[in-house]
Amino acid sequence: MWKKKLREYKGKFENYSIRKKLNYEKKINSNFETILNSLTLEEIIALKLELAASHVNHKLYGFPIIRSIKFIVREAVVKFALSATRTPKDAAGVLGITERQLKEEVQRFQINPKECNYELSDGTN
Repeated sequence: MWKKKLREYKGKFENYSIRKKLNYEKKINSNFETILNSLTLEEIIALKLELAASHVNHKLYGFPIIRSIKFIVREAVVKFALSATRTPKDAAGVLGITERQLKEEVQRFQINPKECNYELSDGTN
């Protein structure tokens, strides 16, 4: 009985999918997804930094990468948790922090939780 109820409950972000959003915007395709899936997170970050550096003649002097990366990653993880869960309590649980700590992170990064929903407006999810 309880399994049936669990299946019936649809969360706020039931149709959440950044993948569907990027496919819809023609930013990615299935070939790109296959290649991306074969890379580690470290390789993806290194590649992204190398591509960014190539646009400034491989000179990122003055940009504090080591100090900034933890904030960039932290913000991305908080946005993911808010998007992939039904409630802030669930998001805090995914992150392994309290709801109060989650609220502090949201304020620190000036995240609007309502913008973390990537549903397509025309309902083509």
